[in-house]
Amino acid sequence: MEKKVRVRFAPSPTGGLHLGGVRTVLYNYLFAKQQGGDFILRIEDTDQSRYVPGAEEYIFETLKWCGLEPDESTQHGGAFGPYRQSERKESYRKYAEELVQKGYAYYAFDTAEELDQMRARLRTAENPSPQYDRNVRTQMRNSLSLSKEEVEALLQKEVPHVVRIKMPEGETVSFTDMIRGEVSFDTSVVDDKVLLKADGMPTYHLAVVVDDYLMQISHAFRGEEWLPSAPVHVLLWRYLFGEEAMPQWAHLPLILGPNGKLSKRDGAKYGFPVFAMNWKDPKTGELTEGFRERGFLPEAFVNMLAVLGWNDGTEQEVFSSDELVQKFSIERVHSSGAKFDFEKAKWFNHEWMKRLSFERLKLDVKDAFSKHELEISDDAYLDKIIALVKDRCTLLPDFWEHSFFFFKAPKQIDFAPVMAKWNPVKKDFFGHFSRQLLHVSEWKAPSLESLFKQLAEGANIKPGELQLPLRLMLVGGKFGPPVFDIAEVLGKEETVNRIEYALTQVPER
Repeated sequence: MEKKVRVRFAPSPTGGLHLGGVRTVLYNYLFAKQQGGDFILRIEDTDQSRYVPGAEEYIFETLKWCGLEPDESTQHGGAFGPYRQSERKESYRKYAEELVQKGYAYYAFDTAEELDQMRARLRTAENPSPQYDRNVRTQMRNSLSLSKEEVEALLQKEVPHVVRIKMPEGETVSFTDMIRGEVSFDTSVVDDKVLLKADGMPTYHLAVVVDDYLMQISHAFRGEEWLPSAPVHVLLWRYLFGEEAMPQWAHLPLILGPNGKLSKRDGAKYGFPVFAMNWKDPKTGELTEGFRERGFLPEAFVNMLAVLGWNDGTEQEVFSSDELVQKFSIERVHSSGAKFDFEKAKWFNHEWMKRLSFERLKLDVKDAFSKHELEISDDAYLDKIIALVKDRCTLLPDFWEHSFFFFKAPKQIDFAPVMAKWNPVKKDFFGHFSRQLLHVSEWKAPSLESLFKQLAEGANIKPGELQLPLRLMLVGGKFGPPVFDIAEVLGKEETVNRIEYALTQVPER
């Protein structure tokens, strides 16, 4: 029987979620949904020194905003828990001891000082970072260099120690990557990675293999920064469970910034977010801005990430979530890095502004308005405004910029652009126009424009000379959508009131 598709994302709760991490989630999620499988979120918190309070909750909030919620997790439960590695601590030692007994790993009793001395002794210009490897292990304090009696005595005294994998010499380890094809490594150039730390916690290398096996993970998609560790993981699968049990792997390419791998520093320097949502470091208080707070729609954010290193073989760029599930293929993910373009990201947001229904878009617009202490109770009025301005908006805060005047009549009006040609005739025109508006039966933009032009012709004034003054009277400045559309949305009473108020504010010449 074919193995059920089960994929996982296994973040460490150490801070905000970078674009690359969210894209890894997305590709896992799309693959699982397309194959009728399960998406698991596993918290890798074995390095307790790097644990940051609030980071785990942040991860779940991010995935919820993106619409990428897992089927199994610490919050969703599931049959393969616990889903937090620190709660699985006891399960790892058994496998580490098994590796030692089989001769594939060994105990290392070296202190931090001894490790520092080793590195200092072996450091050269050609080898600035000496590794604990096949050339070094015999010179150190471990169960390979010590007698059996010495090792037993140290273990009985509970002398702190780690378990290291014993990398074989001169072997070639290969596997087929779903993106990169056949990948091979020479084991002679890989160091003896720590598998189990002195505190009994596993390192990523042991934990990822054991947990993927116990959770029946069928496919493992992760960033290419883990590619150098792949030979260690292949060997652990071979030694513990057999390579045939190993998931199919795909190592995703980096997301590139202006100068290499996209970093938080790039975001600060060039003025764009690199995290999905705002992240405030609880230790330093440093705030890193997120796409959500900058004003991105989750649909646009996910769409942008999907095509950042993948395409479906066509020219299509805008995909709904259902289309992504239908069309996604891990084999069509590019093997080279994808360059992040913030202007392109904003383009996606603008496209989704135009595509979303009023009912969906209205939720985010209301949230954007609430930041200006404006609560919307008249949804029909808001629908008219959204229809009028959404094509002008790129980010959610733009809705306020393009529509605040629908909610607050201008108190300060910038008449400077029209004062050079302002005269009593024009002032009389607007007084007459406002009185005639009271009698308009069909309050629609075309009718208002027709009346405006008719009265202008009667006053022997070009309509073009009068439209800017009207705009200033209604909104306070040289901005906004077509002026008669503005008047239609404002309604008769408000339009007349604004014109009459503005006429009292025109500076005397």
